[in-house]
Amino acid sequence: MTLTKAELIEGVYEKVGFSKKEAADLVELVFESMKEELCKGGSIKISGFGKFRVRAKKARMGRNPQTGDAMVISARKVLTFTPSRILRDGINGKEVALPSAQGDHEDDDDADDLT
Repeated sequence: MTLTKAELIEGVYEKVGFSKKEAADLVELVFESMKEELCKGGSIKISGFGKFRVRAKKARMGRNPQTGDAMVISARKVLTFTPSRILRDGINGKEVALPSAQGDHEDDDDADDLT
């Protein structure tokens, strides 16, 4: 199943109690803020979820898979996502210890960024 923006809006509407218009505006605002930060080359770290970051890739030699001809693959920026340990464990069915609301943050996510 794929979660759509409309389903996110519906979830905010049902769980938070905003009107549908307020929920839609909130979801749009969050995504717009994320896009702006990533377009500036920044990164986004969401505790308990993961880290989005823009990475520069250098130009390199490759080949056309249809013809086998060598070609240059141009330099470009790519968006990467590194899941937090909490998300990774949840996906793999391990027991998840969620950080408390009193300021426990999972700062060891940064160790995972070296991959």
